[in-house]
Amino acid sequence: MALKKKPVTGMRDILPVEMQVREYVTNQIRNTYQGFGFTQIETPCVEHIENLTSKQGGDNEKLIFKILKRGEKLNLETAQSEGDLVDGGLRYDLTLPLARYFSNNGAQLSMPFKALQMGSVWRADHPQKGRFRQFTQCDIDILGDESSMAEIELILATAAALGRICPNNGFTVRINDREILKGMALYCGFQEESMDQVFIILDKMDKIGMDGVKAELLQAGYGQESVEKYASLLDQTGHDSVGVRALGQVLEAVMPKNVADNLAYIMETVTDVAETEFALYFDPTLVRGMSYYTGTIFEVSMEGFGGSVAGGGRYDKMIGKFTGKDTPACGFSIGFERIITILMDQGGCALGDRQKKAYLVEKGMDSARLGDIMRQAMEERRNGMQVLVSQMNKNKKFQKEQLGKEGYTEFVNFYREGLK
Repeated sequence: MALKKKPVTGMRDILPVEMQVREYVTNQIRNTYQGFGFTQIETPCVEHIENLTSKQGGDNEKLIFKILKRGEKLNLETAQSEGDLVDGGLRYDLTLPLARYFSNNGAQLSMPFKALQMGSVWRADHPQKGRFRQFTQCDIDILGDESSMAEIELILATAAALGRICPNNGFTVRINDREILKGMALYCGFQEESMDQVFIILDKMDKIGMDGVKAELLQAGYGQESVEKYASLLDQTGHDSVGVRALGQVLEAVMPKNVADNLAYIMETVTDVAETEFALYFDPTLVRGMSYYTGTIFEVSMEGFGGSVAGGGRYDKMIGKFTGKDTPACGFSIGFERIITILMDQGGCALGDRQKKAYLVEKGMDSARLGDIMRQAMEERRNGMQVLVSQMNKNKKFQKEQLGKEGYTEFVNFYREGLK
C-alpha cells in the first residue's frame, strides 16, 4: 500500500513563502515583547493528563489529544477505564503549562515574573480557515503582580506588537472584568449558581444580538423581569472609563467599588500612554470562555477578520491549584494563525530591509570557477546581503518567478563560459 502524501487532518505543510512571513512575524513579536522586559521560556508539549483535565480549560478539555502509556505500563487486557490507558496529553494552550512551570521553578525566577512563550498547541477541533488542530500561540504573562500595572503592560505590549505586524489594519481592544459580569447578574436578580449558564448565553451577543440573548435567557427559564433589567442595564452602560465608573456606582450594593475603579484606571492609563493607535472599548458583554479567569478580561478584534485575533485576562487561582498558595497572574495571547491568515490574504507583508539575491549557476561549472562564485557570495553575506546559491534550471523564467515569491529581487546568472 502506498504511503499517504497529505498531512493528518487538521495539520498542514507550510510552504517557504508563508514560512518567511511566519518567521518575520515571530521575530517582530519577540523583539517587541522583549523590549517590554518579557523573558522567553519553553515548556514541554506533553503535559500530565491530570493537569489537562483539571476543569480549568473549559471546552478545550474535550479536545485533548491523549497519549497512551508506554511499554509495560500499557496493558490493554487489564484496562478497565481510560485512566488505565492514558497518562499524558498534548497541551491545548500555553497557560496551564506556564502555571505548572512557575510552580516548579518559581524559586529560581525574579518576581514579578514576565514570561514570553511561543510554541505549538494541539486541539482536536473541527478544522476551518484560520483554525487548525496544530497551531502556534504567542503568550505573554505577568506572574506575581496583583496591581493594575500588569494589565496595563500586557495591553500596551500586545497593541505595540499588533501595530508593528499589521500596520494597515485598525484594531479594537475590548475589556471587561469577571467581577462586573457577576455584579450585573446579581443586580438584575439572577442567582449565583446559574451565572455560568447566563454568561454562556451572553457570550453569544456578537452572533445573535440583544434580541437573541433575551430570547435564549427566557427560553432557559429565567424571569422576564430579570432579563429585561439586564438588557436595560447593558443598553444604558457607557463604553469608556466614565461609563465604567458610573456602572460601579449602580452596582455598589453587589460589587466592591474598587473593581470598577481599577478597570477605569487601566483604561485611562492605557489611553494616556499608548503610542500605537487603537480603540479601547469597555464591553460589559465580554465573557471569554476559559473557566480559569478571575478578574480583568480582554479581547482584540481587527479589521478584515471576523472574530478575535488576541485575548487574555487575569487568572489568580490557577497557580494555587499546584502550590496550595494563590499567586496573581495575568496574560495576553495573540492568535498567531489568524494574524498569518490576515497577512497572507493581503499578499504577505514587508519582510524588512534585508535584500535577497540569487546566484544561479549553470550545470557543469568547474571547481575553480565555482569556488570564485562561492567566495563572492560569502563576501556579500558578510555585508548583510541574503544570498542564495543554486543550480540553474532549464526553465529560468519559472525558477525566478518562484524565487520572486520568496522575496528574491536580484538575480545573477553564472555560466561555464562567463556571463552571458
